[in-house]
Amino acid sequence: MDQVRKEGTTPIVIQEVNSKKELKKFIHLPAAIHKDHINWVPPIYMDDWEFFNPEKNKSFESCDTILLLAYRGKELAGRIMGIIHRKYNQDHQEKNARFAFFETFNDEEVAAALIGTIENWAIGKGMEKLVGPLAFSDKDPQGFLIEGFNEPCVIASNCNFPYQVELLEKNSFIKEVDLVEYKINVPDPLPEFYLKIEERALRMNQGLHVLEFDSRRKVKPYIHPVLHLLNSTFTEIFGFTPFLEKEMDDFANRYLFLINPRFIKIVVNNQNKVVAFVIGMSHIGDGIQKAKGYLFPFGIFKILAAGKKSKQLNLLLGGIDPAYRGKGLDVMMGVKMMQSATEQGKTIIDSHLELETNIKVRREMEKMGGVVYKRFRVFGKELK
Repeated sequence: MDQVRKEGTTPIVIQEVNSKKELKKFIHLPAAIHKDHINWVPPIYMDDWEFFNPEKNKSFESCDTILLLAYRGKELAGRIMGIIHRKYNQDHQEKNARFAFFETFNDEEVAAALIGTIENWAIGKGMEKLVGPLAFSDKDPQGFLIEGFNEPCVIASNCNFPYQVELLEKNSFIKEVDLVEYKINVPDPLPEFYLKIEERALRMNQGLHVLEFDSRRKVKPYIHPVLHLLNSTFTEIFGFTPFLEKEMDDFANRYLFLINPRFIKIVVNNQNKVVAFVIGMSHIGDGIQKAKGYLFPFGIFKILAAGKKSKQLNLLLGGIDPAYRGKGLDVMMGVKMMQSATEQGKTIIDSHLELETNIKVRREMEKMGGVVYKRFRVFGKELK
């Protein structure tokens, strides 16, 4: 699919990605755009090659997709991915297309050409709205940063220049939903009232106990039960797509080798059924920067070393079985996580993305002293 725009001094060509060579350009373009961006963290390129491979990434099976590159003359100038998640649309009775991995230099014409091509593609597929940045699900980076530009980038979240937001707004995109990230200071020692709340929760929930881990091998039997619980608890979360059985091991393999098992807390009942969990991960952004996104030959050591040195713990996922909500399980896990964070030298916790409308979770973050330090926005535009 080629599109030529002759506004300006040099024609803009929009080209669909149809080869490995073009996909390599798509994957590596952000490094050129962000070369002077101090907070930008490259992807782990091994992950990107699997993510954009329909044979490896099962999400492609339920979606229509298109990857585009923009050229200004002979110079690569931008990229974007279009997604129509057929199953999500069916389940939510929507006719939405999505855009993701939208990257350009500060060039209004290039941005308009890329967006316009995705809009036309979506209209041709019968879609009525375009939303993004949003990829296959909420587990992928979503939203553009609109507050907190001076803060370090956390894994699985976007890091963009302010102009990228302006480019969307100039193309008539408006707010669809905001997501916030909290920063929480790790108290040392834990305040007495936390321990009293935990003690009361334990008395109320006899028969439940928190599992803690000292090896990834011990975690593996719980991967599928945890992700099945996630499927049942995240049903109303914006953009969430349940894991298929065949996706669960892929997702675990993507992150488990980077996670200190001490930052995994799982609550089980007397039948050893998983009823709640929370997973955290040391901040490894500095290590990925030093490794320049490559695990081999020595990048993995730089990444793991950065995780050990980092004072920040990033929360990734958490959930509680609806039948057990309101019983203090969040406190039981939270105290254990805080204790592990202190033992591992962490002083700050990042909440990861929370929907601004998820008042219950936000109140829990604020009870622990959390303050919003980043805000991301997913944009939307009605298609004509």
